[in-house]
Amino acid sequence: MKFIRITSLLISVYSLSILNLSAQQKSNVLFIAIDDLKPILGCYGDSLVKTPNIDRLAKMGTVFINNYCQQAVCGPTRASLMTGKRPDYTKVWDLKTTMRDMNPDILSIPQYFASQGYSTQGIGKVYDPRCVDKELDKPSWSVPYYKTDPKYYDAKLGEPALIRYQLPETRALVDKYFKEATDQGMKKSEANDYVLKRIRPTSECIDVPDNAYNDGANALQAKDILIKLNKKSEPFFFAVGFAKPHLPFVSPKKYWDLYKREDMPLAPFQEKSKNAVDVAYHNAGEIRAYSDIAPLTSFSDTKEYGLSLPIDKQKELIHGYYAAISYTDAQVGILLNTLDSLNLTKNTIIVLWGDHGWHLGDHNLWCKHTNFEQATHAPLIISSPKIKSNKTTSQTEFIDIFPTLCELANLKIPENLDGVSLLPLMKNSKAIVKEYSVSQYPRSGGDPETDRLGYASAKVMGYSIRDARYRYTVWMKNNFRSTQPFDQSLILGEELYDYQADPLEKENVVNEKKYEKVAAVRRNEMITFFKSQQK
Repeated sequence: MKFIRITSLLISVYSLSILNLSAQQKSNVLFIAIDDLKPILGCYGDSLVKTPNIDRLAKMGTVFINNYCQQAVCGPTRASLMTGKRPDYTKVWDLKTTMRDMNPDILSIPQYFASQGYSTQGIGKVYDPRCVDKELDKPSWSVPYYKTDPKYYDAKLGEPALIRYQLPETRALVDKYFKEATDQGMKKSEANDYVLKRIRPTSECIDVPDNAYNDGANALQAKDILIKLNKKSEPFFFAVGFAKPHLPFVSPKKYWDLYKREDMPLAPFQEKSKNAVDVAYHNAGEIRAYSDIAPLTSFSDTKEYGLSLPIDKQKELIHGYYAAISYTDAQVGILLNTLDSLNLTKNTIIVLWGDHGWHLGDHNLWCKHTNFEQATHAPLIISSPKIKSNKTTSQTEFIDIFPTLCELANLKIPENLDGVSLLPLMKNSKAIVKEYSVSQYPRSGGDPETDRLGYASAKVMGYSIRDARYRYTVWMKNNFRSTQPFDQSLILGEELYDYQADPLEKENVVNEKKYEKVAAVRRNEMITFFKSQQK
């Protein structure tokens, strides 16, 4: 009997060891989301920006040079990326629609990994909170989504005002306006709007520690979460979202000091393209909502599109954007250092992405919200153990992340995903997995749009194909979507840009005789794409 008990115990220990070994053999995933980060990084060839930690990750993995988002605004692009489905399937085209209200059974990346035995956890901005439930998409996470724990903020300063600001003068005005709103009997949401209309600067430079702001606090909390995850038997999928360089451009002074204001590069072309399609442009409604922009527009020479800003303000904003990138880069460094210290790097797939690009004055545009290159071109870096680092210029899209992660983790790729695995490009930088990427953007009509939330009933949708040399965009009216049969009579306008001859998109050449055949080929590619979406 004693022998039987000992044997049973040995079998149990052996079985447990096998289970733990099996869990260890599964690769972990660190999933890093960065808000409004365009590909001005050292690893993308920018010689001015200081991004040593992201560049360090690039030396470990694959840099996808020609990667594009599906829709250049936070909610739709994240819903698409996280599910591997295009916006016309998710039906999230704005910052109001909740993803699972449209598709209750849609499958997200972390949700699928959880079903495969992973502990899926997250902190920071991964989904846009306006497009998911209050639990930040409850089906995605093994444990409740982490909120920023106040103990991780700098002890002297505490939480930033309006979740953004630490400058004493700004904090004082926030308190003043909140008191005014309260005295008038406003509800919390009304009071918040009241304050934001009165004090909401576009930038802040102050000598404070990194954890004076949310991203710094979240990085410290994420470090502790990683330490806890390392003690668990199951593999993890850990998503960490950073808010900067999204407006406002707030970051500690030491990151501003990395740059000189006079060195900030102004956009060389700040005009509308020749032969432009008017609906392709917007009036920068997002940045106009900031309290220090309105006074500038009252005396600046403004154009009928975009936002005309004085040169000194342009340089301030660009300076702030670069500083915010370097600040975020430092937080990425904390995550990478933590992986190293826990000996996890050798068994962790790391994905870093910026959800879309950002206009910094080109075409007289600021923010995102277009189908132009500066809004749709977005960074993507994937590092996987035992795969050598490289850079590829092949076309890729965010919808490709889901199948790529599955293949890297040796998981079966779910059916019905719109993307393809990028593993062939990670193994061979010259491989090709697709001929073009597709982005889209809605417009509510011909008038300038000032309400940045108001695209739910968009009457016009622009679809844009980007290949190695050209971008072809077609603007469709009458609520057309790619899931409907193509109707040529619904074309509102077309664009064609040749990036080899015209990298700044100065001229729409869709109707030029010289480009007649090129335009015809791209137009047919778009029609073929539409047909592929009608399932």
